[in-house]
Amino acid sequence: MLTFQSAVTYVLALAIPVIYLTYRHYARPQTTQIPAEDSKKPLKSIMQAPREDLAPPKDDPFTTEALKQFDGSNPNRPIYVAIKGTIFDVTHKAEVYGRGGSYNIFAGKDGSRGLGKSSLKPEDAVADYSDLDETDQKVLDDWFSFFQKRYNIVGKVVDPPVQNNVVDPVDPPPANM
Repeated sequence: MLTFQSAVTYVLALAIPVIYLTYRHYARPQTTQIPAEDSKKPLKSIMQAPREDLAPPKDDPFTTEALKQFDGSNPNRPIYVAIKGTIFDVTHKAEVYGRGGSYNIFAGKDGSRGLGKSSLKPEDAVADYSDLDETDQKVLDDWFSFFQKRYNIVGKVVDPPVQNNVVDPVDPPPANM
C-alpha cells in the first residue's frame, strides 16, 4: 500500500520532468520567418559587372615589341594587357593598369603566367604559361573569362611563344639538301 509520503514522491517524480519539458517548449526563442522577397535578393559581387557595350573583337596583329608601347606610361595611348595571346584594351581602368596601378605589371605585355599564379612578381609576368599546374591553369582561364566580359579585344600577339626559354618557330627553317 502507498503511503502519503510515497504518493507525493511519485507525483513529484513525474511532475518535475513534465514541468521542465513544458518550460523548455514555451521558453524557446521564437524564430522569425524571412520574407520570401528578401531571400531572393542577389548577393552583391565585389567584382565589376560584365559590360554590355563591348565592341566586336578585333584580330589586329601585335608583336611583343609593339605591345610594349601600350604599358600606360604615355597618357595619350591606350593601355593594353594580353592574356594567352589575346590583347585587351584596359584603358577605362587606368587607375588599376596604368602607371602606379596595382596591376601595371601586366600592362603592355602578355603576363599570362603571372595571372595564373596570382603573382605580381616581374619575373612571373611573362607569356609562357606552359608550366602552370591544373589549379593555376584554372585561375588563368578564369582571368581570361573575366577580361572577355569586361574589356574590348583589340588584337592578338603574333610573336612565336617562348616556352621555357626556347623559341618555338612559327615556320621551321628549310632543311639544307
